Amino acid sequence: MNAVAGAGRPHPEIVTIRAIRPSGGLRKGESVLPHGRTPETTPLSLSVDRSDPAAPLIHVGGDLAYTTAAPLREEIDRLLATAPPVIGLDFGDLRFIDSTGLAVIVHAWREGQQAGVSVRLHHVPRFLTAILDLTGVTGLLARPVAGSRPDTRPAANA
Repeated sequence: MNAVAGAGRPHPEIVTIRAIRPSGGLRKGESVLPHGRTPETTPLSLSVDRSDPAAPLIHVGGDLAYTTAAPLREEIDRLLATAPPVIGLDFGDLRFIDSTGLAVIVHAWREGQQAGVSVRLHHVPRFLTAILDLTGVTGLLARPVAGSRPDTRPAANA
């Protein structure tokens, strides 16, 4: 994902936000997970593509967890305030998600329903697909926005 548009200048429609992991190394009481990672090993990275005002897209990468989820929720709220028809969440670079990260996705859907904004997920990793299915969030996201006509376009989920 390259946010550069000629001559080394950032594209005016793309904003990059980074939330840095609070401190390096293990914290007191923290353990290494079986696959060698610690929770929130990779900082959350966000970039927002506003090149299509009717469908802004938030690219989410790294670890979406309790200590890193606030910037994503704030960006979702900012975009919902502009009431575009669709907000996209691209999880192609997501490495980890916990229940707080899942709650942010549900928050986006719930607030989108109230604002008449559809929330679409793109490039969903296999592990996230399994979590969304097991928790029933896939069913929530499939519901049409209250008061809207059913969408007949094919899903953009790649």
